[in-house]
Amino acid sequence: MRCAMANPASQADGSRTGSSAPGCAGWQAALAEAVTDPTDLCRELHLPLAMAAAAEGATEAFPLFVPRTYLARIRPSDPNDPILLQILPRKEELASVPQFTTDPVGETHSAQGRGWLRKYRNRLLMVTNGGCGVHCRFCFRRHFPYDLRTPSERWEEALHQLARDPTIHEVILSGGDPLTLDDSSLAGLARRLAEIPHVRRLRVHTRLPIVVPQRVNDELLGWLGGGRLAARVVVHVNHPAEIDEAVGEALTRLVEAGIPVLSQSVLLGGVNDRVEVLASLFERLADLRVMPYYLHQLDRVAGAAHFEVPEHEGIELVRQLRTRLPGYAVPRYVRQPPSGPSKLVLA
Repeated sequence: MRCAMANPASQADGSRTGSSAPGCAGWQAALAEAVTDPTDLCRELHLPLAMAAAAEGATEAFPLFVPRTYLARIRPSDPNDPILLQILPRKEELASVPQFTTDPVGETHSAQGRGWLRKYRNRLLMVTNGGCGVHCRFCFRRHFPYDLRTPSERWEEALHQLARDPTIHEVILSGGDPLTLDDSSLAGLARRLAEIPHVRRLRVHTRLPIVVPQRVNDELLGWLGGGRLAARVVVHVNHPAEIDEAVGEALTRLVEAGIPVLSQSVLLGGVNDRVEVLASLFERLADLRVMPYYLHQLDRVAGAAHFEVPEHEGIELVRQLRTRLPGYAVPRYVRQPPSGPSKLVLA
């Protein structure tokens, strides 16, 4: 599952997305100083202010949130920059498009009032929080009704469910983005999970190492690699321009700490729907010892229809990728149906 962004401007525990206390770590400061106003964004990037005016309506339903560590990779004065297109609200988000819904993968009912989802055999997904490091405009959980209880309250229910079900062998930390939480809280959760004998693996789905690479610090590596559970990190990245030197170093730190890293991407019109772009992205990841895992067909979430690429075009893109790249560098092209035991492999 893609790491999911926070729905509206607050985290599920009631705190502001990106909030931090005085003296906070560098990654927390980066979130605290994120750009949240479309006019400020356009001014910093030397874009026409008319673009900010067009964004205002869309931000009422789903706010703008982008750290400057990510903003710095956007080409100034280019309204078609592939990173900008992922984060700038647009009037197209307000259009009502048939088959694009607020619950595109059928999660709302099963997650209502709980901090966990049971979607797949042998795995349990914990919705750890609602806060994220960036608000991607195509987020499949942009309308998700995040649980407003404190993290400890949500986690206790999930831990109780885990303890009583010996068929669950893997826990997936999702959200929001679990890595927007502090390391002491996450380390405590990892210890609690490791105390459950039948849980063997821990998977973290996140966009933070891409958006704010400072997030990959000693504390994170310590609790990820220092416990009984076999840990994996799955990062969400869509375009090679997102992987600058700092991001490459962050991913390398994870790999060299013995933590397998996989990637997930979403096929996005105008962003990465060309074979040259996808080939460059997946080859760069392979060079960094990150395994391309999934290329997702866009989930049909209300507000994101303008990003959709027809499935037949995605299948052809993957066919072309297989002629350019080694097999291990080509992810599976998948779609998440609203119900069913697994993702549907398209190519």
